[in-house]
Amino acid sequence: MNRLILALLTILVLVSGCTTTSTTPQTADARFQAASQKFLAAYLKHRPEMAVGLGLHEFDGQVSSFALSDINAELKHLKAIEAELAGFNSTELHRTNDLQRLVILAGIRNEIFQTEVVRAHQRNPMNYITVIDPNMYLKRNYAPLEVRLKAIIASEKHTAEIFAAARKNLESTLAKPFVETAIPMARGAASFLTNDLPKALAGVTNAALMAEFKKVNARAAAEFIAYADWLKNERLGNAHTNYAVGRENFARMMRDSELVTLSPESILEIGLKRLKQEQQEFADTARKIDPTKPAIEVFKALQKEHPTPESLLPDARRNLEMIHSFLSAHHIVSIPSPVRVKVEETPPHLRATSFASMDTPGPFEKGATEAYYYITPTESNWSAQQKDEWLTAFNFYTTDVVSIHEAYPGHYMQFIHLNASGAAPVQKVFTSYAFTEGWAHYTEQMMIEEGFGNASVADSKDSPEMRAAKYHLAQLDESLLRLCRLVVAIRTHCQGMSVAEAKKFFVENCYYEDKPAGDEAVRGTFDPGYLNYTVGKLQLLKLRDDYRAQEGAAFSLQKFHDEILSHGAPPV
Repeated sequence: MNRLILALLTILVLVSGCTTTSTTPQTADARFQAASQKFLAAYLKHRPEMAVGLGLHEFDGQVSSFALSDINAELKHLKAIEAELAGFNSTELHRTNDLQRLVILAGIRNEIFQTEVVRAHQRNPMNYITVIDPNMYLKRNYAPLEVRLKAIIASEKHTAEIFAAARKNLESTLAKPFVETAIPMARGAASFLTNDLPKALAGVTNAALMAEFKKVNARAAAEFIAYADWLKNERLGNAHTNYAVGRENFARMMRDSELVTLSPESILEIGLKRLKQEQQEFADTARKIDPTKPAIEVFKALQKEHPTPESLLPDARRNLEMIHSFLSAHHIVSIPSPVRVKVEETPPHLRATSFASMDTPGPFEKGATEAYYYITPTESNWSAQQKDEWLTAFNFYTTDVVSIHEAYPGHYMQFIHLNASGAAPVQKVFTSYAFTEGWAHYTEQMMIEEGFGNASVADSKDSPEMRAAKYHLAQLDESLLRLCRLVVAIRTHCQGMSVAEAKKFFVENCYYEDKPAGDEAVRGTFDPGYLNYTVGKLQLLKLRDDYRAQEGAAFSLQKFHDEILSHGAPPV
């Protein structure tokens, strides 16, 4: 057995506390633990980039294989493990083990779905661009810089083979939105390698190592440019619009990965009803701000209260501390770590698909605690109108709501609770889209309900009541955005909605400007799961109501949140 895998297996056994002997028949719990640990070690070996992101640095410098034979072998292995784990009787397992089993099964079935149905390795050229990511070795100081540089060099040496596999595996005709998104992604990655990466390594004094890096890095950057050119010249001209996964596959995606058995039509009906309700709430809130104007005009006026390109990040940094203080003062959730997030610009190679995002250290990271809240800035080559349109989505109120989602008490708070919890390793590896995004989206509404807008201080002379109304309006618009994603995801992948129709839907129903609305529509073509922001939020709101009814007078919002965050991020 590979020494690294053996070491990981040993760690997992120690964490689980599972011990057996060769002379005693294994219980169902012991058999499950042995099977899950063996599977997890093999799973991470096949996905070394994921392992590094989780904080397992014995995988540094390694990259996944995109040979079709290896992909097919992994699919066969996943199906075998699925059958083995599905064969356990829930009544024979301890409750904690059965929860872990269900979490693994949901993760495995999602992987099978991605490989068999989505087939990103054959259909999505973006799939190959993020494999080589030197930033994952730079952003956290888990080892001396020279050690991390060696990992960067080792991974960059695989660039040519990765893009060779892409040219071999990708179908002769690809979805146009996928190609149009992949091209700037690849060029952005090349720019990062050429311009930003050498600057980040300026402190390395080992001349021989730097000489090797410069040679390997230049070749890697050239490979990214060549890949972008190949997509433009060989795949863009005959690109198609057949990107929908189809109704039955969409239903399977929700059933297998989120354990949601409602039909796509039923989910859509819920989403449309909620959209109408929140649009009315949006209109009612707008009247509190200006009763003489239509709600959309009120919101567009609010959007004009936005930072400049230069003040976008400084403003976000300042207000994060205000949000953090609110959590403590109002007993929203326990804060198990004093480490703050760092607000930075989204790396260039990630900007094509990211508005704002949270990048936390892996749950197995042993000392590098840096966490990054990325905000995508305007680009220097945009027109003044494009810059202004982009910044409307970062108006003062919406930016705070986004910060709540990404950092406190959203994604980052979920991460530090997970790290502090006693959740098993599999619960730290396999996560639910609906839980992770649903939790972050839920916190936006919850914070407004708890009075955040009344207490906060924006860059205005508004009264507390006016500030509260503006924050509520911004929160509702974020909710309308996620409800629009739900509708667009189902209509795109089950009912044939076009990108143009989706873009129009975002403009008309969550009042987005042309450019961000277009970006949202395109994302829906390759991310059918982005309906899970709303699905997870609604599930958590229902769970909170159930818990409140169960606890009665003993109900505590902080207790609810702490308990929710102590079990990993399973399907809700």
